[in-house]
Amino acid sequence: MADLSYISTLPSANQALFHAKIAKKYSFADIAEKLGRSETWVAAAFYGNMPFAQEDIDGLVKILEIDPLAVEAISPAVNYFPDRASKFESPPRDPTIYRLYEIVLVYGYAFKSIIAEKFGDGIMSAICFTSKIDKEVDEDGTWVKITLRGKFLPYIKY
Repeated sequence: MADLSYISTLPSANQALFHAKIAKKYSFADIAEKLGRSETWVAAAFYGNMPFAQEDIDGLVKILEIDPLAVEAISPAVNYFPDRASKFESPPRDPTIYRLYEIVLVYGYAFKSIIAEKFGDGIMSAICFTSKIDKEVDEDGTWVKITLRGKFLPYIKY
């Protein structure tokens, strides 16, 4: 379920996508399957954090049955660039987003050290990046499984 209070802070084109998604009762996974994208990419794009290609816009117009003019502002034709994380509160107040933030605070240096041990001196890209969210159920309960996959970029030594 989308956070409707946050949606109201987005540009009108992004709001139009959310309202159409809600009206159609589509999940991000439903839309992603029809677009040929990952569900986390689609969700990030709806929130204005990823750029749509023209074929994505054309597909969304058909899938969501919306007026092309409603989403024209986020089209590559008007040189739209995503405004990544510009509205992000730090620390976040939303409990789920805060827990993700907390994971980075608690495990960040551990992740960094292990990446250095396994790959050498460099970083994990957040641009050449994919993620996936899965649900797992076992005898101990229901679990959220988040996979982050970023290309390793070694630092250049001069």
